[in-house]
Amino acid sequence: MKSEEYNELVKKVSPKSPILKDTLFAFLIGGTICTIGQLLYTIYYEVAKLSVTDAKTYVSITLILLSALLTGIGIYDKIAKIGGAGTLVPITGFANAMVSPALEFKAEGFVLGLGTKIFAIAGPVIVYGTTASVIYGIIYYFISKFTV
Repeated sequence: MKSEEYNELVKKVSPKSPILKDTLFAFLIGGTICTIGQLLYTIYYEVAKLSVTDAKTYVSITLILLSALLTGIGIYDKIAKIGGAGTLVPITGFANAMVSPALEFKAEGFVLGLGTKIFAIAGPVIVYGTTASVIYGIIYYFISKFTV
């Protein structure tokens, strides 16, 4: 089978994606997550009278906790089926990506299952972040050292 024939066959059997509906739901779900974050910030900053930095930190902690909790009880995946990419709002999506593999392998025990699989997604991100920060630090050092 030639490449063109294969592509035509794939087009025939592949279901059409409802792009407008998917985009709308991603926007609504992602917007809802961000609105919850803003509401939490308002509560922490204006009601609890925390500093701006502390309020932002508590918002991040709360969103991570909620995302991990909802993933653990199976609700986050149901939201993701509706909202698609809208649930990939960075902090909640990352928390979900860390908890999901850990739940999948919890039967293998804490060390070999949970302990290793929780870093299946986080490991490469941590390595990339550390490497990028070292490279950035070296570049920053030379730029600041040799510029007036």
